[in-house]
Amino acid sequence: MSDLDKPSRAEDEYFAKQELERRKKWAQEQAGKMAAEEKERLKKTHYMKCPKCGMDLTTIEFQGIHIDKCPNCNGTWFDAGEVEQLLKPANAGLFGKVMSVFR
Repeated sequence: MSDLDKPSRAEDEYFAKQELERRKKWAQEQAGKMAAEEKERLKKTHYMKCPKCGMDLTTIEFQGIHIDKCPNCNGTWFDAGEVEQLLKPANAGLFGKVMSVFR
Protein backbone atom coordinates (compact mmCIF):
# COMPACT_ATOMS: atom_id res chain seq x y z
CA MET A 1 0.00 0.00 0.00
CA SER A 2 1.47 3.33 -0.97
CA ASP A 3 1.28 6.60 0.94
CA LEU A 4 -1.28 7.86 -1.60
CA ASP A 5 -3.78 5.18 -0.60
CA LYS A 6 -3.61 5.98 3.13
CA PRO A 7 -5.99 8.63 4.49
CA SER A 8 -4.34 11.78 5.71
CA ARG A 9 -4.45 12.84 9.32
CA ALA A 10 -6.84 15.67 8.39
CA GLU A 11 -9.20 13.17 6.76
CA ASP A 12 -9.10 10.93 9.84
CA GLU A 13 -9.92 13.91 12.07
CA TYR A 14 -12.73 15.04 9.78
CA PHE A 15 -14.43 11.62 9.80
CA ALA A 16 -13.87 11.22 13.54
CA LYS A 17 -15.61 14.58 14.13
CA GLN A 18 -18.45 13.59 11.80
CA GLU A 19 -18.92 10.33 13.70
CA LEU A 20 -18.82 12.13 17.05
CA GLU A 21 -21.48 14.62 15.89
CA ARG A 22 -23.66 11.79 14.58
CA ARG A 23 -23.40 9.96 17.92
CA LYS A 24 -24.17 13.14 19.90
CA LYS A 25 -27.26 13.77 17.79
CA TRP A 26 -28.41 10.17 18.24
CA ALA A 27 -27.87 10.39 22.03
CA GLN A 28 -29.87 13.62 22.22
CA GLU A 29 -32.72 12.08 20.22
CA GLN A 30 -32.73 9.03 22.48
CA ALA A 31 -32.73 11.20 25.61
CA GLY A 32 -35.63 13.25 24.24
CA LYS A 33 -37.55 10.10 23.36
CA MET A 34 -36.95 8.65 26.82
CA ALA A 35 -38.04 11.90 28.49
CA ALA A 36 -41.27 11.95 26.46
CA GLU A 37 -41.96 8.31 27.33
CA GLU A 38 -41.31 8.97 31.02
CA LYS A 39 -43.62 11.99 30.97
CA GLU A 40 -46.38 9.91 29.37
CA ARG A 41 -45.85 7.10 31.89
CA LEU A 42 -46.10 9.53 34.81
CA LYS A 43 -49.20 11.11 33.33
CA LYS A 44 -50.89 7.71 33.06
CA THR A 45 -49.84 6.84 36.60
CA HIS A 46 -51.12 10.08 38.16
CA TYR A 47 -54.06 11.03 35.92
CA MET A 48 -57.19 11.66 37.98
CA LYS A 49 -55.46 10.67 41.21
CA CYS A 50 -55.69 12.78 44.34
CA PRO A 51 -52.40 14.60 44.91
CA LYS A 52 -52.94 14.36 48.67
CA CYS A 53 -53.88 10.70 49.25
CA GLY A 54 -53.53 9.07 45.80
CA MET A 55 -57.10 7.79 45.51
CA ASP A 56 -59.13 8.12 42.30
CA LEU A 57 -60.82 11.49 41.83
CA THR A 58 -64.44 11.87 40.85
CA THR A 59 -65.70 14.70 38.70
CA ILE A 60 -68.73 16.71 39.70
CA GLU A 61 -70.31 19.34 37.54
CA PHE A 62 -71.33 22.62 39.11
CA GLN A 63 -72.72 25.46 37.01
CA GLY A 64 -71.04 24.03 33.92
CA ILE A 65 -67.65 23.71 35.63
CA HIS A 66 -66.12 20.26 36.11
CA ILE A 67 -64.54 20.05 39.55
CA ASP A 68 -62.43 17.11 40.70
CA LYS A 69 -63.16 15.81 44.19
CA CYS A 70 -61.56 13.06 46.23
CA PRO A 71 -64.14 10.87 47.98
CA ASN A 72 -61.49 9.64 50.42
CA CYS A 73 -59.99 12.84 51.88
CA ASN A 74 -62.58 15.35 50.56
CA GLY A 75 -59.88 17.27 48.68
CA THR A 76 -61.23 19.51 45.94
CA TRP A 77 -59.09 20.18 42.88
CA PHE A 78 -59.60 22.78 40.19
CA ASP A 79 -58.14 22.70 36.70
CA ALA A 80 -56.58 25.82 35.17
CA GLY A 81 -59.13 28.62 34.83
CA GLU A 82 -61.91 27.01 36.87
CA VAL A 83 -61.44 29.17 39.96
CA GLU A 84 -61.44 32.28 37.76
CA GLN A 85 -64.75 31.16 36.24
CA LEU A 86 -66.25 30.84 39.71
CA LEU A 87 -64.96 34.26 40.77
CA LYS A 88 -66.23 36.19 37.72
CA PRO A 89 -68.56 39.09 38.59
CA ALA A 90 -71.40 37.28 36.78
CA ASN A 91 -71.07 34.50 39.35
CA ALA A 92 -70.86 36.84 42.36
CA GLY A 93 -72.90 34.69 44.78
CA LEU A 94 -71.80 31.47 43.20
CA PHE A 95 -68.60 31.07 45.22
CA GLY A 96 -70.51 30.74 48.48
CA LYS A 97 -72.78 28.14 46.88
CA VAL A 98 -69.75 26.24 45.64
CA MET A 99 -68.20 26.21 49.09
CA SER A 100 -71.45 24.84 50.57
CA VAL A 101 -71.26 21.90 48.18
CA PHE A 102 -67.91 20.83 49.67
CA ARG A 103 -68.78 21.13 53.35
